Amino acid sequence: MKYRKITAVLLGLSLFLTGCGGTAEQKDSKTDSTDITSSQELATEPLTELTAAPKAPETEPVTVTEAATAAPTTEEPQTAAQTVNNTENSNNSGSDEQPQENNSESGNEDYQPTVTTAAYVHTSKRTTACTTTTKHITTTTTAKATPKDVLKNMTLKQKVCQMFMVTPEAITGISPMTEVGNGTKNAMNDYPVGGIIYFSQNLSSRNQIKTMISNTQGFSREACGVGLFIGVDEEGGKVARCAQNLGTTAFKPMEQYGKENNYKTAYDIGAALAKDLSSLGFNVDFAPVADVNIDSGNELGDRIFSSDANVVANMVSGVSKGLQDNGVSATLKHFPGLGAENGNTHTNSSVIIDRTLEQLRNTEFVPFKKGIDSGTDFIMVGHQSVTSFGDELPCDLSYKAVTEMLRGELGFDGIAITDAHQMNTISKVYTSGEAAKLSIKAGMDIILMPVDYRAAVDEVCRAVESGEIPESRIDESVMRILKRKDRLGLLKK
Repeated sequence: MKYRKITAVLLGLSLFLTGCGGTAEQKDSKTDSTDITSSQELATEPLTELTAAPKAPETEPVTVTEAATAAPTTEEPQTAAQTVNNTENSNNSGSDEQPQENNSESGNEDYQPTVTTAAYVHTSKRTTACTTTTKHITTTTTAKATPKDVLKNMTLKQKVCQMFMVTPEAITGISPMTEVGNGTKNAMNDYPVGGIIYFSQNLSSRNQIKTMISNTQGFSREACGVGLFIGVDEEGGKVARCAQNLGTTAFKPMEQYGKENNYKTAYDIGAALAKDLSSLGFNVDFAPVADVNIDSGNELGDRIFSSDANVVANMVSGVSKGLQDNGVSATLKHFPGLGAENGNTHTNSSVIIDRTLEQLRNTEFVPFKKGIDSGTDFIMVGHQSVTSFGDELPCDLSYKAVTEMLRGELGFDGIAITDAHQMNTISKVYTSGEAAKLSIKAGMDIILMPVDYRAAVDEVCRAVESGEIPESRIDESVMRILKRKDRLGLLKK
């Protein structure tokens, strides 16, 4: 009996030493199937689900911790529009340089994969290492820059440049511009403007304008860490650059919709415009027209909804809301109103509107106030002079018009943008620098299309350095601009 016990003990010890339940090496192999080490290089698929591995004996299951929900820092994959080959663009005579590698960025910068019951990692063309264990998935995130942070890190020149919106031709001196490359990139490094406006001559196909906008956005972010306002005049009717050149949704003149005075129709127009424009890369529409048709001699005609201020207010608020609910900033124009004009700010050296403050408050201000109350992002201030303001200045150069009336009385705290400074009411009377300084002193945030934006930027910078314009006045406008760009996802992360 004693020998049997000894034999049993020896047999058990032998089985234990030979590993009857599987070798230690086999056990380790099973356990390692659920591990991703800190040096492991992941595949380059946009979104990869980690395949569940068989459980190793006596080990705890993989759990996803709070760290797993953090969005990893990666370079975004290119969109379809960004993969358009620059070889196709090189055949366009409007190019300012030879084709180069496409440096555009994806429009999906705010995307974060959702972690539920499976663990996900987000990868891209830049292969990303992800550190994990069998119990934890750890990713690294970079804090998003705030408008305050961005402003703090900008030079004076960069801040002043944010207050200018120009054409692509102004940047390179080449016309027409339908693609961008080194010429645009280098110019934006020197003068990183805050926005670009496109016209019919810039629009030859949908893929072309998508690529052009995307590449230009990339140049801007590389230059100053901030994306661009990309604007176009798309009112409907005869002012419809994209509908006429790219076949996007076309609408009748706004006067015809004004006869219906239907808010839902107006909202649907704005929503349709925004969906078309945002699909191409635009984020600002210089519409709707908020003028009231008072004098039949005005330059706007059937672009105006109605001669009834309340009808205009109803339709303007609808279009504006439809645009902004669908990701495109609306722009009410042309404050304080061009409807009583008998002239043309494009061709005349001055346009004077004889209106009392009471008349303005009862008529022209009504649609603008309604649009402001509905949350419009931009208001364009025109070049007309109004007798009751008493300064004989074009309104976008007038402190009375901008700061006292638009901001003070009507309560607008959005972005005030001038009408184009290439128009005769400005360019035939003032230099680019003089007009820019007066606009900024008046309270304007963005100067649109000066004849020479570089000279204007330089003169504004000198005015700040000399104390003529307080830097706090520049910071006030740039903060408005950066806050809106932040909501549009245009600040560098």
